[in-house]
Amino acid sequence: MLVSVITPCRCEGPYVERFVEQVEAQRLPPGVELELLVAEGRSPDDTYARLTALAAARPWLRVLDNPRGATPAGLNIAIRHARGEYLVRMDVHTEYAPDYVAECLAALEMTGADNVGGPWVARGEGRRGRAIAQAFQSKWSTGGGRAHDPDYEGWVDTVYLGCWPRRAFERFGLFDESLIRGQDSEFNYRIWRQGGRVWQTPRIRSWYQPRRSLYALFRQYAQWGYWKVAILKKHRAPASHRQLAPALCLLGLLVALAATLIEPRTAAPLAAAVALYSLANLAVAVALRRGQTRPRGSIRAAVAEIGLLAVVFPVFHFGYGYGYLRGLVDFLVLGRSPRPGFERLTRAAPASDQARSHAAGR
Repeated sequence: MLVSVITPCRCEGPYVERFVEQVEAQRLPPGVELELLVAEGRSPDDTYARLTALAAARPWLRVLDNPRGATPAGLNIAIRHARGEYLVRMDVHTEYAPDYVAECLAALEMTGADNVGGPWVARGEGRRGRAIAQAFQSKWSTGGGRAHDPDYEGWVDTVYLGCWPRRAFERFGLFDESLIRGQDSEFNYRIWRQGGRVWQTPRIRSWYQPRRSLYALFRQYAQWGYWKVAILKKHRAPASHRQLAPALCLLGLLVALAATLIEPRTAAPLAAAVALYSLANLAVAVALRRGQTRPRGSIRAAVAEIGLLAVVFPVFHFGYGYGYLRGLVDFLVLGRSPRPGFERLTRAAPASDQARSHAAGR
Protein backbone atom coordinates (compact mmCIF):
# COMPACT_ATOMS: atom_id res chain seq x y z
CA MET A 1 0.00 0.00 0.00
CA LEU A 2 1.30 3.44 -0.91
CA VAL A 3 0.83 6.45 1.38
CA SER A 4 1.43 9.95 0.01
CA VAL A 5 2.90 12.60 2.31
CA ILE A 6 1.88 16.04 1.01
CA THR A 7 3.83 19.15 2.02
CA PRO A 8 3.40 22.79 1.02
CA CYS A 9 6.73 24.55 1.38
CA ARG A 10 8.13 28.05 0.96
CA CYS A 11 11.22 29.73 2.44
CA GLU A 12 12.16 26.71 4.55
CA GLY A 13 15.72 26.20 3.30
CA PRO A 14 17.45 25.65 6.68
CA TYR A 15 14.88 23.06 7.74
CA VAL A 16 14.18 20.81 4.75
CA GLU A 17 17.01 18.34 5.40
CA ARG A 18 15.81 17.65 8.94
CA PHE A 19 12.24 17.33 7.70
CA VAL A 20 13.12 14.80 4.99
CA GLU A 21 15.10 12.82 7.55
CA GLN A 22 12.02 12.65 9.76
CA VAL A 23 9.87 11.37 6.90
CA GLU A 24 12.56 8.86 6.00
CA ALA A 25 12.70 7.65 9.63
CA GLN A 26 9.00 6.84 9.85
CA ARG A 27 8.37 3.31 11.16
CA LEU A 28 5.70 1.95 8.83
CA PRO A 29 3.41 -1.07 9.12
CA PRO A 30 4.38 -4.07 6.99
CA GLY A 31 3.55 -3.61 3.32
CA VAL A 32 3.27 0.21 3.54
CA GLU A 33 5.50 2.48 1.46
CA LEU A 34 5.77 6.27 1.39
CA GLU A 35 6.10 8.88 -1.29
CA LEU A 36 6.80 12.50 -0.35
CA LEU A 37 5.46 15.29 -2.54
CA VAL A 38 6.71 18.77 -1.69
CA ALA A 39 4.93 21.65 -3.44
CA GLU A 40 7.64 24.31 -3.44
CA GLY A 41 6.37 27.88 -3.67
CA ARG A 42 9.20 29.43 -5.69
CA SER A 43 11.08 30.52 -2.59
CA PRO A 44 13.55 33.40 -2.89
CA ASP A 45 16.01 31.46 -0.70
CA ASP A 46 17.74 28.13 -1.39
CA THR A 47 14.76 25.92 -0.51
CA TYR A 48 14.32 24.62 -4.06
CA ALA A 49 18.02 23.85 -4.50
CA ARG A 50 18.15 21.94 -1.23
CA LEU A 51 15.01 19.97 -2.07
CA THR A 52 16.19 18.99 -5.54
CA ALA A 53 19.53 17.83 -4.10
CA LEU A 54 17.66 15.67 -1.60
CA ALA A 55 15.34 14.31 -4.31
CA ALA A 56 18.28 13.29 -6.52
CA ALA A 57 19.17 10.55 -4.03
CA ARG A 58 15.60 9.64 -3.08
CA PRO A 59 13.27 8.41 -5.82
CA TRP A 60 10.35 8.51 -3.39
CA LEU A 61 10.69 12.32 -3.05
CA ARG A 62 9.21 14.56 -5.73
CA VAL A 63 9.50 18.35 -5.80
CA LEU A 64 6.49 20.03 -7.43
CA ASP A 65 6.17 23.61 -8.62
CA ASN A 66 3.68 25.82 -6.80
CA PRO A 67 3.73 29.08 -8.80
CA ARG A 68 1.21 30.81 -6.53
CA GLY A 69 3.25 30.08 -3.42
CA ALA A 70 0.18 29.92 -1.14
CA THR A 71 -0.46 26.96 1.16
CA PRO A 72 -3.84 25.81 -0.24
CA ALA A 73 -2.55 25.90 -3.81
CA GLY A 74 0.45 23.82 -2.78
CA LEU A 75 -1.73 21.28 -1.02
CA ASN A 76 -3.98 20.89 -4.04
CA ILE A 77 -1.01 20.47 -6.39
CA ALA A 78 0.37 17.72 -4.18
CA ILE A 79 -3.02 16.02 -3.92
CA ARG A 80 -3.43 15.96 -7.70
CA HIS A 81 -0.01 14.34 -8.11
CA ALA A 82 -0.35 11.90 -5.21
CA ARG A 83 -0.60 8.22 -6.08
CA GLY A 84 -1.28 6.89 -2.59
CA GLU A 85 -4.42 5.32 -1.21
CA TYR A 86 -4.02 7.55 1.85
CA LEU A 87 -2.66 11.09 2.09
CA VAL A 88 -0.89 12.52 5.13
CA ARG A 89 -0.05 16.19 5.54
CA MET A 90 3.33 16.86 7.13
CA ASP A 91 4.71 20.40 7.25
CA VAL A 92 8.39 21.27 7.33
CA HIS A 93 8.60 23.23 10.56
CA THR A 94 7.13 20.55 12.82
CA GLU A 95 8.77 17.67 14.69
CA TYR A 96 7.18 14.23 14.28
CA ALA A 97 7.22 11.03 16.29
CA PRO A 98 8.67 8.08 14.34
CA ASP A 99 5.25 6.38 14.39
CA TYR A 100 3.37 9.47 13.21
CA VAL A 101 2.23 8.02 9.88
CA ALA A 102 1.56 4.58 11.37
CA GLU A 103 -0.71 6.06 14.06
CA CYS A 104 -2.55 8.13 11.44
CA LEU A 105 -3.33 4.98 9.47
CA ALA A 106 -4.34 3.12 12.62
CA ALA A 107 -6.74 5.89 13.61
CA LEU A 108 -8.35 5.90 10.17
CA GLU A 109 -8.82 2.13 10.31
CA MET A 110 -10.19 2.19 13.86
CA THR A 111 -12.68 5.05 13.40
CA GLY A 112 -13.62 5.06 9.72
CA ALA A 113 -13.23 8.85 9.87
CA ASP A 114 -12.71 11.06 6.84
CA ASN A 115 -9.83 12.88 8.50
CA VAL A 116 -7.69 12.14 11.55
CA GLY A 117 -4.96 14.04 13.31
CA GLY A 118 -3.25 14.66 16.60
CA PRO A 119 -3.49 17.56 19.04
CA TRP A 120 -1.83 20.84 18.21
CA VAL A 121 1.05 20.80 20.71
CA ALA A 122 3.57 23.65 20.70
CA ARG A 123 7.23 23.37 21.64
CA GLY A 124 9.04 26.71 21.67
CA GLU A 125 12.73 27.59 21.51
CA GLY A 126 14.29 30.15 23.81
CA ARG A 127 12.65 31.95 26.72
CA ARG A 128 10.21 33.89 24.55
CA GLY A 129 9.39 30.88 22.36
CA ARG A 130 8.68 28.74 25.42
CA ALA A 131 6.35 31.40 26.83
CA ILE A 132 4.49 31.62 23.53
CA ALA A 133 4.22 27.83 23.39
CA GLN A 134 2.90 27.68 26.94
CA ALA A 135 0.31 30.34 26.22
CA PHE A 136 -0.60 28.52 22.99
CA GLN A 137 -1.83 25.53 25.02
CA SER A 138 -3.81 27.67 27.45
CA LYS A 139 -7.58 28.06 27.19
CA TRP A 140 -7.09 31.71 28.12
CA SER A 141 -5.31 32.26 24.81
CA THR A 142 -7.14 29.93 22.45
CA GLY A 143 -10.64 29.77 23.89
CA GLY A 144 -10.54 26.09 24.83
CA GLY A 145 -10.61 24.50 21.39
CA ARG A 146 -10.13 20.73 21.60
CA ALA A 147 -7.39 20.86 18.98
CA HIS A 148 -5.17 22.48 21.66
CA ASP A 149 -5.93 19.81 24.28
CA PRO A 150 -2.97 17.37 24.25
CA ASP A 151 -4.97 14.64 25.99
CA TYR A 152 -8.30 14.76 24.16
CA GLU A 153 -9.41 11.81 22.03
CA GLY A 154 -12.67 11.85 20.12
CA TRP A 155 -14.67 13.57 17.41
CA VAL A 156 -13.66 17.17 16.75
CA ASP A 157 -14.50 20.00 14.36
CA THR A 158 -10.92 20.27 13.09
CA VAL A 159 -7.47 18.77 13.66
CA TYR A 160 -3.88 19.81 13.23
CA LEU A 161 -2.53 18.88 9.77
CA GLY A 162 -4.53 15.75 8.87
CA CYS A 163 -4.60 12.32 7.25
CA TRP A 164 -7.27 11.36 4.75
CA PRO A 165 -8.31 8.42 2.62
CA ARG A 166 -8.23 9.47 -1.03
CA ARG A 167 -12.00 9.17 -1.20
CA ALA A 168 -12.30 12.17 1.15
CA PHE A 169 -11.06 14.52 -1.58
CA GLU A 170 -13.25 12.84 -4.16
CA ARG A 171 -16.27 13.37 -1.90
CA PHE A 172 -15.59 16.77 -0.33
CA GLY A 173 -13.43 18.46 -2.96
CA LEU A 174 -10.03 20.10 -2.54
CA PHE A 175 -8.81 22.97 -0.38
CA ASP A 176 -10.24 26.41 -1.09
CA GLU A 177 -7.42 28.35 -2.74
CA SER A 178 -9.10 31.70 -2.07
CA LEU A 179 -8.37 31.27 1.66
CA ILE A 180 -4.81 32.34 2.43
CA ARG A 181 -5.29 31.08 5.98
CA GLY A 182 -7.79 28.72 7.58
CA GLN A 183 -8.19 26.48 4.54
CA ASP A 184 -7.77 23.36 6.68
CA SER A 185 -10.49 24.42 9.13
CA GLU A 186 -12.78 25.23 6.22
CA PHE A 187 -12.17 21.83 4.63
CA ASN A 188 -12.98 20.08 7.92
CA TYR A 189 -16.12 22.19 8.19
CA ARG A 190 -17.16 20.90 4.77
CA ILE A 191 -16.53 17.34 5.93
CA TRP A 192 -18.89 17.73 8.87
CA ARG A 193 -21.47 19.68 6.91
CA GLN A 194 -21.67 16.93 4.29
CA GLY A 195 -22.00 14.09 6.76
CA GLY A 196 -18.35 13.17 7.31
CA ARG A 197 -16.38 12.93 10.53
CA VAL A 198 -13.06 14.14 11.94
CA TRP A 199 -11.17 12.34 14.72
CA GLN A 200 -8.39 13.45 17.06
CA THR A 201 -6.14 11.17 19.11
CA PRO A 202 -3.06 11.98 21.24
CA ARG A 203 -1.39 8.86 19.86
CA ILE A 204 -0.67 10.91 16.71
CA ARG A 205 2.24 12.95 18.06
CA SER A 206 3.87 16.03 16.62
CA TRP A 207 5.32 19.24 18.03
CA TYR A 208 4.57 22.57 16.43
CA GLN A 209 7.16 25.36 16.42
CA PRO A 210 5.31 28.58 17.36
CA ARG A 211 6.38 32.08 16.40
CA ARG A 212 9.51 33.37 18.09
CA SER A 213 8.62 37.06 18.28
CA LEU A 214 5.60 38.91 19.60
CA TYR A 215 5.24 40.80 16.32
CA ALA A 216 5.18 37.57 14.30
CA LEU A 217 2.67 36.10 16.77
CA PHE A 218 0.43 39.16 16.45
CA ARG A 219 0.56 38.94 12.68
CA GLN A 220 -0.23 35.22 12.71
CA TYR A 221 -3.32 35.67 14.86
CA ALA A 222 -4.41 38.67 12.85
CA GLN A 223 -4.30 36.43 9.80
CA TRP A 224 -6.39 33.75 11.46
CA GLY A 225 -8.98 36.20 12.71
CA TYR A 226 -9.21 37.89 9.32
CA TRP A 227 -9.67 34.72 7.27
CA LYS A 228 -12.06 33.21 9.81
CA VAL A 229 -14.59 35.86 8.73
CA ALA A 230 -14.15 34.82 5.09
CA ILE A 231 -14.93 31.21 6.05
CA LEU A 232 -18.03 32.21 8.00
CA LYS A 233 -19.21 34.33 5.09
CA LYS A 234 -18.67 31.52 2.59
CA HIS A 235 -20.77 29.05 4.57
CA ARG A 236 -23.20 31.58 6.06
CA ALA A 237 -22.34 30.11 9.44
CA PRO A 238 -22.76 31.94 12.76
CA ALA A 239 -19.66 32.82 14.73
CA SER A 240 -19.08 31.07 18.04
CA HIS A 241 -18.62 32.98 21.28
CA ARG A 242 -14.98 31.89 21.28
CA GLN A 243 -14.42 33.53 17.89
CA LEU A 244 -16.24 36.74 18.79
CA ALA A 245 -14.75 37.40 22.22
CA PRO A 246 -11.38 38.90 21.17
CA ALA A 247 -12.99 41.17 18.57
CA LEU A 248 -15.66 42.36 21.01
CA CYS A 249 -13.05 43.08 23.69
CA LEU A 250 -10.92 45.08 21.29
CA LEU A 251 -13.93 46.92 19.92
CA GLY A 252 -15.07 47.78 23.44
CA LEU A 253 -11.62 49.11 24.26
CA LEU A 254 -11.54 51.29 21.14
CA VAL A 255 -15.01 52.66 21.87
CA ALA A 256 -14.04 53.41 25.45
CA LEU A 257 -10.89 55.20 24.31
CA ALA A 258 -12.93 57.30 21.90
CA ALA A 259 -15.38 58.10 24.68
CA THR A 260 -12.61 59.48 26.89
CA LEU A 261 -11.81 62.03 24.19
CA ILE A 262 -15.38 63.27 24.32
CA GLU A 263 -15.95 62.94 28.05
CA PRO A 264 -12.76 62.74 30.15
CA ARG A 265 -14.69 61.47 33.19
CA THR A 266 -15.10 58.11 31.43
CA ALA A 267 -11.35 57.53 31.75
CA ALA A 268 -11.70 56.08 35.25
CA PRO A 269 -13.97 53.14 34.24
CA LEU A 270 -11.68 52.47 31.28
CA ALA A 271 -8.61 52.40 33.50
CA ALA A 272 -10.40 50.03 35.90
CA ALA A 273 -11.31 47.67 33.03
CA VAL A 274 -7.73 47.67 31.71
CA ALA A 275 -6.40 47.01 35.22
CA LEU A 276 -8.85 44.12 35.69
CA TYR A 277 -7.85 42.60 32.36
CA SER A 278 -4.16 42.94 33.20
CA LEU A 279 -4.71 41.28 36.57
CA ALA A 280 -6.53 38.41 34.86
CA ASN A 281 -3.58 37.90 32.52
CA LEU A 282 -1.21 37.96 35.49
CA ALA A 283 -3.33 35.48 37.47
CA VAL A 284 -3.43 33.01 34.57
CA ALA A 285 0.33 33.41 34.09
CA VAL A 286 0.93 32.62 37.77
CA ALA A 287 -1.34 29.56 37.54
CA LEU A 288 0.48 28.28 34.47
CA ARG A 289 3.85 28.82 36.09
CA ARG A 290 2.79 26.93 39.22
CA GLY A 291 1.56 24.06 37.06
CA GLN A 292 4.94 23.50 35.42
CA THR A 293 6.63 20.17 36.13
CA ARG A 294 10.16 21.24 35.15
CA PRO A 295 12.57 22.73 37.73
CA ARG A 296 11.43 26.21 38.60
CA GLY A 297 14.79 27.91 39.06
CA SER A 298 15.22 31.18 40.91
CA ILE A 299 12.49 33.54 42.05
CA ARG A 300 13.84 36.15 39.67
CA ALA A 301 13.52 33.74 36.72
CA ALA A 302 9.99 32.83 37.80
CA VAL A 303 8.96 36.47 37.96
CA ALA A 304 10.43 37.10 34.51
CA GLU A 305 8.54 34.11 33.04
CA ILE A 306 5.27 35.20 34.63
CA GLY A 307 5.73 38.74 33.34
CA LEU A 308 6.47 37.51 29.84
CA LEU A 309 3.41 35.26 29.84
CA ALA A 310 1.24 38.15 31.00
CA VAL A 311 2.48 40.15 28.00
CA VAL A 312 2.02 37.28 25.53
CA PHE A 313 -1.68 36.82 26.30
CA PRO A 314 -2.81 40.23 24.96
CA VAL A 315 -0.87 39.56 21.74
CA PHE A 316 -3.02 36.47 21.16
CA HIS A 317 -6.24 38.31 22.06
CA PHE A 318 -5.72 41.59 20.25
CA GLY A 319 -4.03 40.05 17.23
CA TYR A 320 -7.02 37.81 16.58
CA GLY A 321 -9.47 40.58 17.49
CA TYR A 322 -7.84 43.07 15.13
CA GLY A 323 -7.84 40.60 12.24
CA TYR A 324 -11.44 39.63 12.90
CA LEU A 325 -12.61 43.25 12.92
CA ARG A 326 -10.73 43.95 9.69
CA GLY A 327 -12.34 40.88 8.18
CA LEU A 328 -15.80 42.05 9.22
CA VAL A 329 -15.20 45.40 7.54
CA ASP A 330 -13.70 43.99 4.34
CA PHE A 331 -15.79 40.88 3.78
CA LEU A 332 -19.16 41.78 5.32
CA VAL A 333 -19.53 45.56 5.56
CA LEU A 334 -17.78 46.57 2.33
CA GLY A 335 -18.18 43.24 0.53
CA ARG A 336 -14.77 43.40 -1.11
CA SER A 337 -11.61 41.37 -1.46
CA PRO A 338 -8.82 41.71 1.09
CA ARG A 339 -7.41 45.21 1.29
CA PRO A 340 -3.93 45.58 -0.22
CA GLY A 341 -2.38 46.58 3.08
CA PHE A 342 -3.80 43.63 4.90
CA GLU A 343 -2.93 41.28 2.05
CA ARG A 344 0.71 42.14 2.72
CA LEU A 345 0.11 41.36 6.37
CA THR A 346 -1.25 37.91 5.54
CA ARG A 347 1.62 36.81 3.33
CA ALA A 348 4.01 34.24 4.71
CA ALA A 349 6.90 35.67 6.68
CA PRO A 350 10.48 34.67 5.91
CA ALA A 351 11.51 31.41 7.50
CA SER A 352 13.72 33.20 10.01
CA ASP A 353 10.66 35.03 11.31
CA GLN A 354 8.10 32.29 10.96
CA ALA A 355 9.28 29.50 13.26
CA ARG A 356 6.11 27.74 12.27
CA SER A 357 4.77 24.39 11.28
CA HIS A 358 2.68 24.98 8.29
CA ALA A 359 1.12 27.01 7.46
CA ALA A 360 0.19 27.44 10.26
CA GLY A 361 -1.92 27.07 7.00
CA ARG A 362 -3.95 27.72 10.10
